[in-house]
Amino acid sequence: MPRRSVVQEKTLPNRTLVVDNGAYTIKAGFSSPSPSLEDCHTIPNCLARERDKKVWVGSEIESIRDFGEVAFRRPVEKGYLVNWEAEKAIWDSTFLGEKSSLHCDPHDTNLILTEAPNTTAALQTNCDQVIFEEYEFASYSRHVGPSLNAYHDIQTLFGEPPKDSHLPATPAECLLVIDSGFSHSTVTPLYKGRPIQQAIRRLDVGGKLLTNYLKELLSIRHYNLMNEEHLVNEAKEKVCYVSNAFRQDLERTWKGTSKKGRDEQSNHLDIVVDYVLPDYNAGVHGYVRPHDASLAARVKKVGAMANPSGVVEDFMTLGNERFAVPELLFNPTDVGMKESGLPETVLQSLGGLPPGLWPAMLANIVVVGGNCLIDGFMERLKTEIRQLAPTECVVRISKATDPIKATWLGGASMAADPALLKTIQVTRQEYLEHGSGWLSKVFAGTTIR
Repeated sequence: MPRRSVVQEKTLPNRTLVVDNGAYTIKAGFSSPSPSLEDCHTIPNCLARERDKKVWVGSEIESIRDFGEVAFRRPVEKGYLVNWEAEKAIWDSTFLGEKSSLHCDPHDTNLILTEAPNTTAALQTNCDQVIFEEYEFASYSRHVGPSLNAYHDIQTLFGEPPKDSHLPATPAECLLVIDSGFSHSTVTPLYKGRPIQQAIRRLDVGGKLLTNYLKELLSIRHYNLMNEEHLVNEAKEKVCYVSNAFRQDLERTWKGTSKKGRDEQSNHLDIVVDYVLPDYNAGVHGYVRPHDASLAARVKKVGAMANPSGVVEDFMTLGNERFAVPELLFNPTDVGMKESGLPETVLQSLGGLPPGLWPAMLANIVVVGGNCLIDGFMERLKTEIRQLAPTECVVRISKATDPIKATWLGGASMAADPALLKTIQVTRQEYLEHGSGWLSKVFAGTTIR
């Protein structure tokens, strides 16, 4: 008589590391019974090389004093992790470094890792092999990044009472996540925490494209800043805003030679600002100040001038660059891209869903990612989606409490439920027994364990 197979209950380590591996920064931290944003650490996801060829890795970049002509190498390109050689150097420094606050022993740690929607099977398999065969984590699960936002208490974002904290972690039933980050922007409809694959839409406009566009504009109009990625990115974050009246603002900042054009310039003073360039030798960061037309005219004649403290400073006068750059999120055709803007992309995503789900999705739209922190972004997005949506549908759009760390917090909330964690994690023993092909099917939801 054949022996019955004994089904052993899966035992997992008590420690769970949640990693939102973004293109610009890694959001990582250990889960706890009541996770909070303070548990999340933000680490630059890049390598940096200075003029003297010194290389800085991950969090070490925060110690750089002079960012002049610093070259950055990023393991994530177009949203996908394609360079594990560079990523391993960052992970080793962050998770295996003895002095790191996120130091852990992979053999005694569960890992929850995010990936971009529509990642190719080859990249997924490569990632799985690195996790289990090189780092040897005890257990691991891979999730589409936006899907983790379903484990937040979504209704509190819309002013409704919070759910009971003693209840097990359950995903929101219907949720539409707009994630506008460094590499790209995606619209991901979720049903009970799982992405609806055929309705996911992507817009190839993100923070990187905006920074590169601003570099080109500034290099043409002011200084050659094509090799100053860090400087321009800082300037973008401080001066750019999304205009709710793009054509009118463009007219107000137009510098014509006619009397009418000169008269109209008096109305643009609330848009035009001076951005003072950083002085890395003195440890002074770049900053924004109101535009001084007389000072700008004197500088144009005699070159750089000293401020009242006697310090010589360089500055750029910025006008329509402030709103023309983030306008690409809404009108990519401005630079010749044959793509729809973010509001139209949302409606294209809804077009891939049954009409019966439209009201629930439009009533639960959550926005995450660094680009939603740009001034005026949320107001413009709400206005245009409401204009495009069916009139019988209620449209509710809310920004996550912390759009940068929101995905991480969703993963940490999911990991806080031990019963749920056991159902989603795959142990290294299971991987070695069944192989990478089986693992891919488990994460895709096509195989039941």
